[in-house]
Amino acid sequence: MAKRDFYEILGVAKNASPEDIKKAYRKLAIKYHPDKNPGDKASEEKFKEAAEAYEVLSNTEKRQRYDQFGHAGVGSSAAGGNGGYGGGMNMEDIFSNFGDIFGGAFGFGGQGQQRGRRVNKGQNLRVKVKVTLDEIANGTEKKIKVQKYVSCEKCKGTGAAGGSSYNTCSTCGGRGQVTRVTDTILGRMQTASICPACSGEGQTITDKCKSCYGDGVTRGEEVITIRIPPGVHEGIQLSMNGKGNAGPRGGIPGDLVIAIEEVEHEHFTRDGNNLLYEHYLNFSDAALGTSIEIPTLDGKARVKIDAGTQSGRIIRLKGKGLPDLNGYNRGDLLVSLQVWTPQHLSAEEKQLLEKMRESKNFQPAPGKKDKGFFDRMKEYFS
Repeated sequence: MAKRDFYEILGVAKNASPEDIKKAYRKLAIKYHPDKNPGDKASEEKFKEAAEAYEVLSNTEKRQRYDQFGHAGVGSSAAGGNGGYGGGMNMEDIFSNFGDIFGGAFGFGGQGQQRGRRVNKGQNLRVKVKVTLDEIANGTEKKIKVQKYVSCEKCKGTGAAGGSSYNTCSTCGGRGQVTRVTDTILGRMQTASICPACSGEGQTITDKCKSCYGDGVTRGEEVITIRIPPGVHEGIQLSMNGKGNAGPRGGIPGDLVIAIEEVEHEHFTRDGNNLLYEHYLNFSDAALGTSIEIPTLDGKARVKIDAGTQSGRIIRLKGKGLPDLNGYNRGDLLVSLQVWTPQHLSAEEKQLLEKMRESKNFQPAPGKKDKGFFDRMKEYFS
């Protein structure tokens, strides 16, 4: 089933301000909050859907990619691999990432106590991946080795040495938050903030792991498979949720951001989804006409050259360019024909050309159908 538009989910315009997006998400989050709709699976899915939309639209970089490339530019549909953006988050992830959005609208009793704890998130990682035009045309998968922080094997990411225990934070009582009540002229105000004693985790370790010193993460590496969708281009950034640095002490891993770099092609120059190719004709072929083979990304194409072809003529091969990232259409292959003027002539060749120099047919006489350079460029860019 196709994903819904994120702006549609939140009910905001595409030029909505960050504050409008935050307000819209908070309204939906409160409406479909699990505490308000216990056991209602439909409300839970809408709650997750709204969180997914907010995760992207509240992030300037992700929003720019989404505006330009749609779902393909920001999630698992673009980068492949395990997990997506908000769609791959569980309820705990949502509450730890966006808990401040609810502004104390719900209490922290029972299950809510667990939600109040702060879950550490690992830092995002950024890598560059080189792709060829052939790979861009068809999409590809690449395996890359990423150096990053991984969960500590010795303590299984907990940060605690074997046999050690956890103490409930005495300051916040395990909630990860402290509540302050202040009397103001408007009445009694209640505010919640991260517990300064346990940094929002709700508990402390009695004996830290000697391998990771209580952080729960160590330096390591991971081989990650990235799916590059057809139609990407230089500078686009794809993202894979949860493939960045591991989160400290069992926290949420960061994201892996993949920056695309194009490898220069032997024959073609890219212009958007179109490909440009320059082919040189000898004088005789241009004058008499011929048939030539043109390389394409999926083989070769034979093209007929009319007699009297002028230098600079552009032949358009429909659909032989690159696909659009969103899959709506495909670019063309534009072949620019250039007549090659010999630079080194034998005495016999010079004599032949001297005889033809004064011939009427060798005198330039462009007609209306023979477009000049500026007309060809105007036609090309139209």
